[in-house]
Amino acid sequence: MTGLAKARTEEVRAALDEVTDPELDESVVELGFITGIEVSEEAAVTVNFRLPTYWCAANFSYLMATDMRDAVAALPWAGKVSVILDDHMFVDAINDGVASAKDFADAFPTEAQMNLAGIRLNFGLKSFERRQEALLRHLLSLGHEPAVIVALDISGLKRLALDAEGSALRARYLQRRELAGGPPLAFVNRDGAPLSPDTLSLYLRNIRRVGLNAEFNGALCRGLLAARYGAAPATLPAEPELIDFIRMGAAQAN
Repeated sequence: MTGLAKARTEEVRAALDEVTDPELDESVVELGFITGIEVSEEAAVTVNFRLPTYWCAANFSYLMATDMRDAVAALPWAGKVSVILDDHMFVDAINDGVASAKDFADAFPTEAQMNLAGIRLNFGLKSFERRQEALLRHLLSLGHEPAVIVALDISGLKRLALDAEGSALRARYLQRRELAGGPPLAFVNRDGAPLSPDTLSLYLRNIRRVGLNAEFNGALCRGLLAARYGAAPATLPAEPELIDFIRMGAAQAN
């Protein structure tokens, strides 16, 4: 591999690192989904990826493939970009649809319940709630009063002095804040309505379910990916019953 090809391959990998699994809200690179990156002398790019199971839902599989294609295509030097999903029950429909820039509803006319924009918004709002919960709990742990927190506007949140962890949580949250709309408050619910300091703890408990579900799915996906392809998972749940369940699911997948 030439120096230029190697540098461009790393640029592609960095672009893909910004693409998240929409359900888990984690990088597709960190999750181990990317299996190959090829950059030709003509600057054509081919990306191969895999998913934990043969039957991963078509909607977020299609969304990931589309986001990968768009992220790589945004590189100023990139020519033709091909994103190829391997070993999946809808592999032909997904690969053909993404290659021809079809909307999800057009690629899956009988199965689709919403178009790509609707799918992206639905998963984006789940990510919004996960990131919001993490930031709110961090602010509360630092001693910020609920009434002060919910009264912050977006510019006030940006000016708030935070530690390194808090700054990182704030940056990730602000990437999703506009999805909820509503007034220019820093914190609103997914419908754009302001939060109340009196019910903030209850609100946090309710949206915590989104985070717990994603954490379980994340552990399950890593375990299934490891069992199916032999890839070392970043983390596995500690509970023996859950590990056995993951291994059983992976065996059935094969």
